[in-house]
Amino acid sequence: MAVLAKIRQRSALMIVVIALALFAFIAGDLFKKGNFGKSSKDVGSINGKDISFEEFRVKVSNLEKSQQGVTSTAAANRVWDQEVSIALLTSEFEKLGLRVGPKHIMEVLKSDQNIGKNPIFLNSAGVFDEAKFREYFKSNPEQAQYLKDREKDAELNAKYQIYATLIKAGTYTTDSEGKLKYEMETNKVNFAYVAGLYSTIKDSEVKVSDDEIVTFMKKNEKKYKADESRELKYVLIEDKASPEDEAEVKAKINGLLSGSVVYNATTKKNDTLPGFKAATNTIEFVNSNSDVPYDSTYVAKKDLPAADADKLYNLAPGEIYGPYVFGKYYCLSKSLGRKVGVNAKASHILISYEGTQVPNQKEKRTKEQAKAKAEAILAQVNANPDSFLMLAFTNSDDQSAQQGGDLGYFGPNQMVKPFNDFVFSNPVGKIGLVETPFGFHIIKVTDKQDGIRLATIAQKIEASEATSDKVFTEATKFEIDATEKDFDKAAAAMKLTIATPVTVKVMDEAFGPLGNQRNIVRWAFESGTDLGAVKRFEVANLGHVIAKVTNVNKEGLMPVDMVRSYIEPILKNKKKAELIKAKMTGSSLETISKAIGAPVQQAAGVTMENPVLTGGVGQEPKVVGNAFALAANQLSAPIEGNTGVYVVKNISVAKAPVLKVHTAFVAKLKAQSAGDFNRVIPALKDIAKIKDNRKDFNY
Repeated sequence: MAVLAKIRQRSALMIVVIALALFAFIAGDLFKKGNFGKSSKDVGSINGKDISFEEFRVKVSNLEKSQQGVTSTAAANRVWDQEVSIALLTSEFEKLGLRVGPKHIMEVLKSDQNIGKNPIFLNSAGVFDEAKFREYFKSNPEQAQYLKDREKDAELNAKYQIYATLIKAGTYTTDSEGKLKYEMETNKVNFAYVAGLYSTIKDSEVKVSDDEIVTFMKKNEKKYKADESRELKYVLIEDKASPEDEAEVKAKINGLLSGSVVYNATTKKNDTLPGFKAATNTIEFVNSNSDVPYDSTYVAKKDLPAADADKLYNLAPGEIYGPYVFGKYYCLSKSLGRKVGVNAKASHILISYEGTQVPNQKEKRTKEQAKAKAEAILAQVNANPDSFLMLAFTNSDDQSAQQGGDLGYFGPNQMVKPFNDFVFSNPVGKIGLVETPFGFHIIKVTDKQDGIRLATIAQKIEASEATSDKVFTEATKFEIDATEKDFDKAAAAMKLTIATPVTVKVMDEAFGPLGNQRNIVRWAFESGTDLGAVKRFEVANLGHVIAKVTNVNKEGLMPVDMVRSYIEPILKNKKKAELIKAKMTGSSLETISKAIGAPVQQAAGVTMENPVLTGGVGQEPKVVGNAFALAANQLSAPIEGNTGVYVVKNISVAKAPVLKVHTAFVAKLKAQSAGDFNRVIPALKDIAKIKDNRKDFNY
């Protein structure tokens, strides 16, 4: 009673304490999520134009709903990329004063299969009817927002089409460019040279400091710009079955083979229950004892577990095999019999025509023309069955033409009915002609597979509660030791393996080989997570990950250790070049050759289009370009190339015949630049001022 009295006396104080604690918890959560203390509720901005978080959130939510399996982070990343592209393009449209009218918008809407081919909007002739389209939305006002959104998207697409056309029309190739291309391909130079290769100086003779690497990056800031990132090392302690757990599952499944005796409380007597061998209802027995329900499918030998396929496939009806391990399960399988022809393999040659589901795009034909062609090909195949592959390759309108018409193995009813019926009702080797909604098919049945039906009891091999508790205790101990002591020494003391460090960016989901572990990435960027921070994470179906932040890289230049392997050789070659050039004294190739101990070599018929020096040297465009620029017998100054320092002497230049027009070469250049339009958005992003606040909103 005295204790109760004290509780009553202090109840008011406890209520205040609890209330303060709750407020602190809620307030902390609000601060974390950015609802208080944030200078902006915008998810970001593009060239000063803010992107509202609320609108962004709705779009992310809609994407998640429309695409099953997409994560919130993946959806946020996709919506962000879309918002950035739309903002940049819209700005360009406004600068150009692009406008589109209702007719253009309607044409874009019609091109959408969900609108243009929707039966609701088609007239009796099966053609899109704008009046029906308008009437539908007039009669269904609740769909007004849908129409508004679609029209907005269509307007943007219409402007984009105009914008793309303008850019493509504004890019052209002149005859002068074609002439240059022609000359680069056909003008040839012959020259002699001496090469002081970088490889003749040991790397240990030239040193490159971190400051030199940073200076180099600053001269090429765009190329070496880095987003904010974190490097983490981690230990994975797997929550997996112990040998004792495996033995227990094996013993349990072995016990299902024979009957068992159980006490019957109703009759107060022991009952003998039949085992898997004697079970009168095999399917019911499987469903009562297996972690995987009974599957009635007949399975071909190739689809059985590889290690046990022969024994499983050759079981006599009623015979049992096992226990055996398949994946993470111990299994017992009983044969319920075999069936002939459960899978079939066939090749076909498709001849389509106008009006079929896949009309031929290269050659328009009527149904009658297609039938005549198919019958002619069938006659050729019957006369020479070995010609099937080549005839399919040259005539078939199906994608399988590239494989000689081979469709691989398939089960019953996977193909359209006429095709299915022909294949499964005819023997291997049979060739015939059938018609389907896709056109006329010349079919050759190439193989059939028998299958076996198995009743399989599968029990999962997983960690027991005792094992999981032991793993949890080990992981918790390591987390404490790694926080209080040295991470590496703690791992060594507990004989744990430290995985290869993982570098992540703020909106990444993947965490090295562990795949999607967004919670670990998010933690690494939280305001309270400092360099050296350690935390344990429970990873479903895997175990415990104990991670430590080993590097905090702010936005700016890439970390030196990340780029050293790429930049260091460049800077070392620069230093080697100075050492080699200092030795290259003399007024002739012969004296320079003696000075650096390298032979005089010859290069014949080299073009600027393919500036390759033989002898394993590779491409040296600066060297070849200098050789072209020299007068006959003129000696060059030392040239820093890709593989060394070169001095060249021009012997002769063989110029190509003069052409009046360079149409073919202009066409080559146009083909090379056909995809240049795709560089527009990346180019706009490079010069834009983009602020990304997504990490503040817990994605």
